[in-house]
Amino acid sequence: MTAERYGVQIKVKHGYLDGTFIAPRTTVPGVLFVHGWGGNQEQYLERARQAAALGCVCLTFDLTGHGRTLAEQQDVTREANLQDLLAAYDALIAHPSIDRDAVAVVGSSYGGYLGAILTELRPVRWLGLRVPALYLDEGWNTPKRALHVEHDLVAYRKRIVPSSDNRALRASARFGGDVLLVESEHDEIVPHTAIASYLQAFLRAHSLTYRIIEGADHGLSDAASQRAYTALVVNWLTEMVAGRRAGDRGAAPEQMRT
Repeated sequence: MTAERYGVQIKVKHGYLDGTFIAPRTTVPGVLFVHGWGGNQEQYLERARQAAALGCVCLTFDLTGHGRTLAEQQDVTREANLQDLLAAYDALIAHPSIDRDAVAVVGSSYGGYLGAILTELRPVRWLGLRVPALYLDEGWNTPKRALHVEHDLVAYRKRIVPSSDNRALRASARFGGDVLLVESEHDEIVPHTAIASYLQAFLRAHSLTYRIIEGADHGLSDAASQRAYTALVVNWLTEMVAGRRAGDRGAAPEQMRT
């Protein structure tokens, strides 16, 4: 178990004695998992279980329009789902065991897109994105399902988007923590150019780990791809948590600390 060290002054009759407390660290990292559009929290339960084995407190949840609230999917907006994510983040850091300077957000596709935006609104130390989607900023309060009708997302994702032109990419450009970015080799929904837009945005990241899952499609529809992604996430979290316990690594940006 890692320990914290801090100095104290011990009052005695004629003044103070200098002392040093060495005490076990009583808080642990937190990990928030965010599923993609059309998914649910079940997809991240095994990864959360393995992250918990590293000594993390993990939270999975269903975005509005998914799971129990599937009937609301036709009308839910990006703003509503972002508010869901903020509420889930706040629930995670309210856990009494959480180290608020050591929070990871891991999201897939639409969840990765929202996770990138979250970094502007809450302190995040580690950001894991698998095939993060891109959407035009216009129509923020339009039902999310309608965006695929009103916007040519296929064409939009097939070009390199400047970070200044997209909310998720602007947030990524300001992020100063550690990043895991995972691409699927045969992704027809979030192509390589969309991943490249994120890659060029993360210029301020403390570290950037970029991996491609060979043979994988967007939804990781085969068991081998699922296992590969789980291994990537768990290995990356292991490295990040170990670095945190060894010393200050990849701190959350100063402006986002509370």
